[in-house]
Amino acid sequence: MPPVLERPQIRRSTHYRKRTWWRRLALIVMRLAVVIAMFGIIGAGYYLARRGFGREWRYRVVEELHKRGVEADIGRLTLDPFRGLVARKVRIFDYKNRENTLARISEVSLDINYAALFHRQPFLNALDVRDAQITLPLKTEGGTADKVQLTNFRAHVYFPPEQIYVSQAEGILCGIRISATGQLIKREDYQPSPAISPEEWQRRLTIAQRVLNELKKFSFPEALPSLQLKFSGDVAEIEKARVEATLHGDRVLRASYELRDLSAAAEWSDQHLNISHCEWSDGKGNFAGRADWNRETNRANLQARSSLDLKGFFDAFGLGEPLAGIEFRSPPLVEISGSLGFGPNRFRPDVIGHAAFGQFNYKTIPFSDLVADFSWDGERTFIRDLRADLLDAPADFRLNVESTISPDALRALVPREANEFLRDWEWQRSPAIRLAIRGKDRNPKNWQGDGTVVLGRSRFRGTWMNSGNTRIHFADGALTCEDLQVSRDEGVGSGSFTYDFKKHEVRVSNIRSSLNPADAIFWIDPKFSKTVAPFKFRRPPNVTANGIYQFHGGKNTRLEIKADGANGMDYVFLGKTLPFDRISSQLLFTNDRLQILDVRGDIFSGTLRGNADISIAKNNPRYHATLAVTNADFPHLTNLYFNYYHYRTARGQLSGAYDFDGFGTDARKMHGTGKVGVTNGDVFAIPVLGPISEILNHIVPGVGYSIARDAGAKFTIRDGIIHTDDFNVSGQLFSVVGHGDIHFLDDKIDLDVRISANGPGIVLTPVYKLFEYKAEGSLKKPDWHPKIF
Repeated sequence: MPPVLERPQIRRSTHYRKRTWWRRLALIVMRLAVVIAMFGIIGAGYYLARRGFGREWRYRVVEELHKRGVEADIGRLTLDPFRGLVARKVRIFDYKNRENTLARISEVSLDINYAALFHRQPFLNALDVRDAQITLPLKTEGGTADKVQLTNFRAHVYFPPEQIYVSQAEGILCGIRISATGQLIKREDYQPSPAISPEEWQRRLTIAQRVLNELKKFSFPEALPSLQLKFSGDVAEIEKARVEATLHGDRVLRASYELRDLSAAAEWSDQHLNISHCEWSDGKGNFAGRADWNRETNRANLQARSSLDLKGFFDAFGLGEPLAGIEFRSPPLVEISGSLGFGPNRFRPDVIGHAAFGQFNYKTIPFSDLVADFSWDGERTFIRDLRADLLDAPADFRLNVESTISPDALRALVPREANEFLRDWEWQRSPAIRLAIRGKDRNPKNWQGDGTVVLGRSRFRGTWMNSGNTRIHFADGALTCEDLQVSRDEGVGSGSFTYDFKKHEVRVSNIRSSLNPADAIFWIDPKFSKTVAPFKFRRPPNVTANGIYQFHGGKNTRLEIKADGANGMDYVFLGKTLPFDRISSQLLFTNDRLQILDVRGDIFSGTLRGNADISIAKNNPRYHATLAVTNADFPHLTNLYFNYYHYRTARGQLSGAYDFDGFGTDARKMHGTGKVGVTNGDVFAIPVLGPISEILNHIVPGVGYSIARDAGAKFTIRDGIIHTDDFNVSGQLFSVVGHGDIHFLDDKIDLDVRISANGPGIVLTPVYKLFEYKAEGSLKKPDWHPKIF
């Protein structure tokens, strides 16, 4: 086996070993420096991403934006490893006045030319906004902040030399998807136009706030509507910029009203707004219109045609009050054209139009085929071809009417006093009205004219009439109805009256009536009904009326009414009904007072005379009356009030007088004085005194059946008690004198009597004390017993 030769070992020199050690140390240092640099870069990036650049860098970016025509303030300037420089908490100001904040943006990416930045040259290439939230700083009318946000906002803005170019900007505001593209010129030497005043700025904010508040009331059940904007102009003259807008929406809801296929297009150019078309439809019809507005003249022109659900549309936008009470069975057709002037002092419209209404109801009144042409210039209104001509101009009002339309439908067109008068009426069939009126305005106080009115079955203040007709005359602030004829089932009424709008009074002249007073009084004033209600005529009386009745606080009312009830009347007095065979009287109504004068009536085969003074003031139902009765049938009267079951065996005529006061219908509050006498009767056979006959029979047999023909007493009444101190009954052999109380409301009696002898009965004089008796207990069945026992 051949021998193996080994490579000889060569030892490195000491110099070489030293050089290798330094190389290794340098490599380690370099690696450590790279690691430190990497950590430094990461730390710096983290710091810049979290804390951001300092004030100087933010100031340089703000100055660059200012040069580009954007007035802004940056809260933080950070570094994003993927998006580069990002400005956060950005506020955009009005380029004319930095005190006016236009928007707040959450974050904006900055496309920077870093070489130009370090060489202090214009370095901003573009702005990029992604999914940002823009807050519009608006305030409500009360001064509180109202945050309105443009959400999901995206935009890319380039800054070519002396230009601002928006390639695409889009976001969602109040549920509307908005997109915008355009460019603005921004010259190096541009000078902004003068700043607007704080008042004008606040006015614009208020308008913007109102618009946004209205937009918030809409909802979109399907796809969001889209608004596309295209613009161009000069930053120095932004008011003269050109803007095109297009709006589309499939379904738009406001409250219960739905707009379908909404489409609109508008253009702003050279201080002129042109809305070339605006269209939509609803469940019943459609709308089409166009308009334009010139800012320099502050005047607008418009043209529109609508067959929409007009009531539903107005109600949804809070404008339904003019159509309150109207129900359209078919959509109305309305065409309008004209111009509107928005001057600093007043609103000046100049509008003409045509309206055609099919079938509709106003409250419960049906209408059909209403067609009219109209014009309006803010001061004058003219309507024609409505079977009426209306001219309403300054100092010139004319109205010619020949109509069978219900006046209730015209209440909204008349002043307050006439409106209140019409509100009291109800018509089963519309009246036939013919009017020719002239005046200086719509106030009936200033009208002159004549006409006629023919009524079918109608109701005024709740009381019906079968028919009515009259000639009417307007003059001196009053409406006069002449040759008035009114009929009801029970009778007729005729005469004249004047309704004075200026003096707030009704003047009645020669009214003759055979109507029921309890119903007809409502036509004069319902507050008199409680006063007239107790007088229940069996058949309507013959009534005549003349005088004046004032309302609205007038103090000169004097209305005289004469009534003659030949067929009798029933009157409730102290809870009982008094039957009069015939009655007549005169009623005098004055301010808060009713006087009933010269009352003449036949009752219970006798006669009644009297007078009364009754307060009709609110919460003061006081009255005073004086009555005198002659030869009334006493048994019937006592049976009515005391329910005495033996009244058919009693006889006698009652005469007396009573002067009393009272308060309302409470009998206990009545008080007064009077006297009463009974003649030509069997007094001991009438109520209360009947048991005395048996007492006299025990004293002298047969005497109790002698006829006591006369009785009398003076009395007072208070708190429901009749009190007498000189009660006296005269018979052939005996007389009865006494005193005491009769509680006629509580059915009680407390009466003391003494029996005295007349003629042959004088022999019993020594024992008079034995013949004193007392009546107690029930008024209908008194308990008579001797007082001595």
